Amino acid sequence: MRNYESLYIIHPEVVGDDLTAMVEKFQGVLTAQGAEIHKLDNWGVRRLAYPIKKVERGCYVQTLFRAEPQVIAELERRMRLDEKVLRFLTVRVEGEFAPIPVVAAAAAAAGEGQEEDSEEANSTEDEE
Repeated sequence: MRNYESLYIIHPEVVGDDLTAMVEKFQGVLTAQGAEIHKLDNWGVRRLAYPIKKVERGCYVQTLFRAEPQVIAELERRMRLDEKVLRFLTVRVEGEFAPIPVVAAAAAAAGEGQEEDSEEANSTEDEE
């Protein structure tokens, strides 16, 4: 199995439950064919670099996954058939994916570490 990154842009009129259903549909295409999804990231609606089909904004979705090469053909075929997908690109990623940090634990640890650093800085200033 190889590592891949797929980025696709969905029409900005697709929102809420419809957007969630569309992302889950493409996620289902991957999992049905034995792909292992490493990370699914919805970047939200952003301005496009240039208009596509007279549309200037789009919802970007990034997926990192491990799959066999033939899975890519089916995923891209399904994206090509869906009129709400403005553009898509799937590339092979060399090496392994970086581990996904636990956001809540990392934020709490970073917050605690900053408080300790500021206290140490205050104590050294008082000593001088």
